[in-house]
Amino acid sequence: GRTDAETCSEGRPAEQLKNTQCSQDGALKVVKSRCDGQKVCEINAVLFGTSDPCYGIYKYVDTTYACFPAIHSVTCGDSLANLQCDEGQVLLIHRADYGRHDATTCSFNRPASQLQNVQCSKQINKVAESCNGKSSCTVKVSDSVFGDPCYGTYKYLEVAYSCHFADES
Repeated sequence: GRTDAETCSEGRPAEQLKNTQCSQDGALKVVKSRCDGQKVCEINAVLFGTSDPCYGIYKYVDTTYACFPAIHSVTCGDSLANLQCDEGQVLLIHRADYGRHDATTCSFNRPASQLQNVQCSKQINKVAESCNGKSSCTVKVSDSVFGDPCYGTYKYLEVAYSCHFADES
């Protein structure tokens, strides 16, 4: 949306800058679902859907974020993901993604045909549902557990998580 007349205003007519009281409902949820737990995150206006909070106004996305150290775990398909915290700490899953993002991860002895679809993945909640609040957790990595986002592609599970003392909120 737009909250002031100065941000991203260069070369824009005043008519496109006048409404400084408009914003997209649910924008935070969209950004969180796409970016939480990621090392790199790209945001595009297309992500926010087709509703226009203020027709005719030139809009921008303004984000404030904090990077925190997360443990990144990659487990190849048909294996077990073991997530573990130190004694007295519990798991907090930030993001879990099942599929394939590149041709090299979990590629040993795999035919090229199983590695070529690198835009195949889906974010999954089952890891958080099973593991949050536990000191350790084992998850089977397979299509039978997570579904198959891309038939014929060898997939892996990527999890970003952190460990917190059980009494922390």
